[in-house]
Amino acid sequence: MEAATKERELSGEKAQRIVDAMRESVAKRGAAGSTFEHVAREAGVSRGLLHYYFGTKERLLVEVVRRDSEIRVARLDGPLAEAQSVDDVLEVLVSSLTDLIDNEPAFFLLLYELFSAGRRNPEIQREVGQLFDTTRSHVAEVLEAKQREGVLKLRYDAEAIVAYLFAAADGFALQALSEPSREIGAALEAGAAGARFLLAGE
Repeated sequence: MEAATKERELSGEKAQRIVDAMRESVAKRGAAGSTFEHVAREAGVSRGLLHYYFGTKERLLVEVVRRDSEIRVARLDGPLAEAQSVDDVLEVLVSSLTDLIDNEPAFFLLLYELFSAGRRNPEIQREVGQLFDTTRSHVAEVLEAKQREGVLKLRYDAEAIVAYLFAAADGFALQALSEPSREIGAALEAGAAGARFLLAGE
């Protein structure tokens, strides 16, 4: 009963304020500088409530990434469902990546922070791995649906292709955030050509 009640509370307005405050704090201070004290103050809740909901900062970061990932995937669903060609699919994927890099870089900062935390904490590593698996599976199902429609001709297993595309996107984001002045247009074009090979195979 207690676990069920806590889960209902976690999906409520206070929990969402906490998640939003952590996201904004990471954008301003970085993950390392985002303490429970900062987040509690900006969310308008007690520090003890953060400990009750999440236990540790790493668990809160996992929840931020989980909710952000769900939003990002939901944003892909509509445009991908309307895609009528490989070019349309590539446009959706590239636009989504560049929008994240330009407007919401904290999403990638959180991912990198969680990767580091997972190296020290097997439970965090397991939770992040499950999150990635869920996201990959969902996008793979979308690509398989486009293949059934005749829009795509996947050269390899859909989940393998999605894993490659995500790895490439994470790499592009890391380079872009590490060298903000560097133009990545040509690299994205090359990446899109590689993706086309995977998505339009015979």
